[in-house]
Amino acid sequence: MRTPFWYLLVLTVFAAPAFADAQDAMSRDLLEVNIPKLEAMYRDHKYTVTEVVQWYMARISKYNGIYRAVQNVDRAGALATAAREDAEAKAGGSSYQRGPLWGVPIVTKANTSVKGLITTDGWKGYTIPGHELIAPKDATIVAKLRAAGAVIIGQTNMPDFAASDTNRSTAYGRTGNAYDVRFSPGGSSGGTVTAVTANFAVLGNGTDTGNSIRMPAATSSVVGVFPTRGLVSIAGIAPLDWLLDNTGPIARDVTDTAIALSVMAGEDAMDPRTLGSSALAQPGPYTTYLKADALKGKRFGVPAFVLQGAGVPFQGIPAFTPASVAAADRVDARMPLRPETREAFMKALEGLRAAGATVVIDDSLLPDSFAETISWVCTLPYIREGTEKFLESYGPAQYRSIEEYEKTIGSPLPHQIIDSEDLHSDRPLMKQVRLESDPQAEANYLAPRRKALEAYNETLDRLHLDGYVYPAAQMPPPDETMPQDGQISGGPHSDTHFVNMIGVPAVVVPGGFYPDGLPFGLEISARPWKDGDLLGWAYAYEQVTRHRRPPVLVDQGLLPDAR
Repeated sequence: MRTPFWYLLVLTVFAAPAFADAQDAMSRDLLEVNIPKLEAMYRDHKYTVTEVVQWYMARISKYNGIYRAVQNVDRAGALATAAREDAEAKAGGSSYQRGPLWGVPIVTKANTSVKGLITTDGWKGYTIPGHELIAPKDATIVAKLRAAGAVIIGQTNMPDFAASDTNRSTAYGRTGNAYDVRFSPGGSSGGTVTAVTANFAVLGNGTDTGNSIRMPAATSSVVGVFPTRGLVSIAGIAPLDWLLDNTGPIARDVTDTAIALSVMAGEDAMDPRTLGSSALAQPGPYTTYLKADALKGKRFGVPAFVLQGAGVPFQGIPAFTPASVAAADRVDARMPLRPETREAFMKALEGLRAAGATVVIDDSLLPDSFAETISWVCTLPYIREGTEKFLESYGPAQYRSIEEYEKTIGSPLPHQIIDSEDLHSDRPLMKQVRLESDPQAEANYLAPRRKALEAYNETLDRLHLDGYVYPAAQMPPPDETMPQDGQISGGPHSDTHFVNMIGVPAVVVPGGFYPDGLPFGLEISARPWKDGDLLGWAYAYEQVTRHRRPPVLVDQGLLPDAR
């Protein structure tokens, strides 16, 4: 017997409001949710993992056309993982043991290998039909995140090879700031910070060669962690400069970054820098360091060279460079601190003081001479080695080397990842050698790095400081519908890549907002291997200030599907 039309109509009329109410309730629960709250909902059987994943995917579908944060949504893979976890939890009953990231929807940056997906690295040259760089296996951190129960829902946009302070790629186009799509979210982890702050995922990973976790986090009122280099493996992440590259978590609060970092950390034979780290690192889990009074009695110095905008050339100056040329390079690299950013920074320091910390500002504290010292940490001769090792282990079967790529595609890989970008057209490209066998490695990289790290630590000792504090960027996010200094926007710039050059840990926390409503981020750095203490300070600052507020998104805008 047929169901009468009037009966179906009545069902529709009464069911639609109930469904809408359920969706509204779910949105209230999941917007700004953190891992502990989400896990509590799972334990109470309020939602299944599949329902949560579908909610995030619906949000991406609604808003990603405007903000373009997520380059690839792995709908099939995410829903399969969610269904498996739901089935395992049902079968396991009350005794089922969930991992620390069980059922947590995450995103990964597009330079991070995810088995079976394209590692675009932001570049169209890795997306050529029939010749895509499809990852043969997971990056080490991806394997760890999966093992902890995370659900990877997509890969985030990034500039080509992570070589920009804004988020414009040849593979996918431009990502807009979630607080105002016209403005830059920074780069190169601008896709991840936009996805996380916009509630497209609970957390994600970023990578950082010169500021690329920290500066974008500052533009988007999220927490970004740069771990001590060697705490977390970078194996399986397409390199820009393997001697400076790092990876770490990005989330909306410090607690979630601490949980994620505890999962990501650990030794890995594929990344020699991690070997021996377990004996040096503070023991996890890092949530044990999150105490509201962690800043009481602590002392932080403000690096004078950052406030003065002293220039530190990216990737350093080669040994034996004439003094006049080196001086000119440092002048070219100068990055003045904008007055509005100085004002936001000084205001943000009030939160540190309110939490019981002392802030020391003195012109002799890491002055311009420190910037000059660290400028000699040069990685330019060793770039090719990183790309070679990555393709060998994580390239597709068609090309497992730089030479095989060129032979297969018929064009070479760009300079940024094989021999150094030609920033000065009148200078030859840097001859590439292997660090381990280079007789100039001591002069180019090893000795200057030791000297700079000694200066960093000596200042902490001499002034009885626990760490340093400074702006995560030298300027607010720029409006990318207008020129920046007479040119197409290159994003907001920073003076913080000294952290990469010596490998010390740093974290960015929401530090307030500019008068126009765009976020400001405060950066804190610590001694090597004091990652737990660092997260404790960030947590205490977060608890006192509560600066974060989520963006209000639009599903129509000035730049729909902007490319």
